[in-house]
Amino acid sequence: MGFIKLALITFGLLYASALSGMYVFQRDFQYFPERYDPAPARLGLTGVDRRLLTTPDGETLVLWYAPPRDDKPVILFLHGNGGAMAHRADRFAFYQARGFGVAFLSWRGYGGSSGRPTETGLLTDAKTAYDQLRGLGLPPDRIVLVGESLGTGPAVMLAARSPVAAVVLEAPYSAAVDVARWAYPWLPTSLLMKDQYRSRDHVASIRAPLLILHGENDTVIPQSFGKRLFQAAQDPKTFLSLGPVGHEALSDPATWAKGADFIDQLIAP
Repeated sequence: MGFIKLALITFGLLYASALSGMYVFQRDFQYFPERYDPAPARLGLTGVDRRLLTTPDGETLVLWYAPPRDDKPVILFLHGNGGAMAHRADRFAFYQARGFGVAFLSWRGYGGSSGRPTETGLLTDAKTAYDQLRGLGLPPDRIVLVGESLGTGPAVMLAARSPVAAVVLEAPYSAAVDVARWAYPWLPTSLLMKDQYRSRDHVASIRAPLLILHGENDTVIPQSFGKRLFQAAQDPKTFLSLGPVGHEALSDPATWAKGADFIDQLIAP
C-alpha cells in the first residue's frame, strides 16, 4: 500500500508540475513569431506601400498595401501562427498578378510589429487593419478577408462584427481550444487555455459569402474541425476539400487560386 500511495503522490506532483508549466508557457506553444522584416522591394515585390499602423492599445503594426486594378476588391490577409508576413511574399505577388488589391498585416510580435501576440491583441490588430482600409475610402463590399490557419479565428470574429464582401478560410478550426483538447487530451484545456479563439461561437453572425478550404490529411488542424465550423455557419457558404493534402497546402498557389477564383466569381469589377 505504501508503494502505491507513493506512486500516486509522485504522479500527482508530476502532473501538477506539467500543468503549471503548460499554463505559464502556453503561448510559446501557440505562437511562433519571427522578427524577419525586409522591405517588400528586397523580396521582389513592386508597387507595395509599407505602412505603420497604431493600434488603440498603443502597438505599432506593419501593413503592406498595394492598390487594386480595374476596381477589383482588396484582400486583407491574416496569416498563421508561424514565421513572418514576409515569408508569404509569393502569395502577395500572386494576388497582385490577379489584379486584387492586397493588404498583408503583420501581427503584433511578428515581423516589424511591436508587442506580443495574444487573442485580444490579434483581434485588435485585425480591426485596426480593417479600419485602415476603410479610411482609404474602400467600402465594405470591396474588402475580402482571407485567413490562414490561426488567422482564421481573427478573420471570423472580424467578419462577424464588421461588414465585408466575402470571407475565405484556409484550414480553419471550430475553436483553437478544440484543437488543443484533441492534441493534449490529458490537459483540462478549457480551464487553462488563455487564447481559445472560439470561432464556432461567432461564425453564424457572418452575413458575407464564406468559403472554407481544408486538406483531408491535415494533421495540424484536422479537416473535421473545419467541417464543424462550416456546419455552424450561415448560408451562403461553401466547403471545398483540397484532397489528400496536409497543412502544407496553405503554401501552394493552387490553394490560393481556389480562393481567388471564388472571389472573382463572386465580386465583379
